[in-house]
Amino acid sequence: MTNSETMNNSTGSSEAVIKVENVSRWFGNVVSVSDVSFEIKPGITGLLGPNGAGKTTLLRMITGLAAVSDGNITVFGESVRNNSSLYSRIGVMSEHETVYQFMKGRDFVKMMGELRGVHDLDNAVDKAIQLVDLADAAYRPMGTYSRGMRQRMRLAATLVHEPDILLLDEPLNGADPRQRVHFQNLLQSYADQGKTVVLSSHILEEVEQLADTVLLIVNGKLAASGDFHAIRAALNDRPYHVRVVSDSPRDLAAALVKLESIDAVNVEADGEIVVLSRNVRDLQIELPRLAKLADVRVRRVEPLDDSLESVFGYLVEG
Repeated sequence: MTNSETMNNSTGSSEAVIKVENVSRWFGNVVSVSDVSFEIKPGITGLLGPNGAGKTTLLRMITGLAAVSDGNITVFGESVRNNSSLYSRIGVMSEHETVYQFMKGRDFVKMMGELRGVHDLDNAVDKAIQLVDLADAAYRPMGTYSRGMRQRMRLAATLVHEPDILLLDEPLNGADPRQRVHFQNLLQSYADQGKTVVLSSHILEEVEQLADTVLLIVNGKLAASGDFHAIRAALNDRPYHVRVVSDSPRDLAAALVKLESIDAVNVEADGEIVVLSRNVRDLQIELPRLAKLADVRVRRVEPLDDSLESVFGYLVEG
């Protein structure tokens, strides 16, 4: 049984809003998406994968901006390609910034509302800008914004027509910690209204904090799906390499090698320690204690292979 089969998880009894059935997309001889199937229900779904995995291509096909090479995609039971009646129900925020630097924030949101045919436009614009907490900066040129502020004003432009579905591609790029918390609260509130949010990201923590269901994409294929508890459980047996820098590497290595959670400890030529562990939580707890007992000062601890590429590689091979 594959990881994908063991981790499938329903988000609830509600009907699927988006259905992707055996979808592939290729460009010449290059396959970007290969035979992918999944359903998305109301709530927050994370589309997780390393850069180049095919996430953006999937989003473009879901919005109707790109055609499928094979398979079928429906939104609210309808084919989305060349279906203008669906566009008013979908809000899309692309990864790359698409703003005019000279344009004031409010004018940008208003322009997007006009393109969407929003009624009572001024009130809708004010409401959207209030939602992203940028009323004080609404009349400033967007070229004076920080990157995080531009992202939030772009989100306001995505929300101005109150869509039923939000498709967000790497939306937290450039956001500081406070902005991230506000953004997360806003998306959660939106999902609590019964709306559907699809959040694409290459960062594990972003998706883990927000998503009810996660779709993991690697090399254009669905590697696994489910909630993060199931995915984390599947990774319990995966060994992790952790680098530890200290002022007395050999003393610390001698202490660490006695832990049952440690498979191996190597002291590198430069004096750094590389620890192989299948229980990083235990290592996090025991490392400070053992360092204190050995009178060793730890300067830095960092994972060497907790990247999405290595996680996905493990999932595909499993």
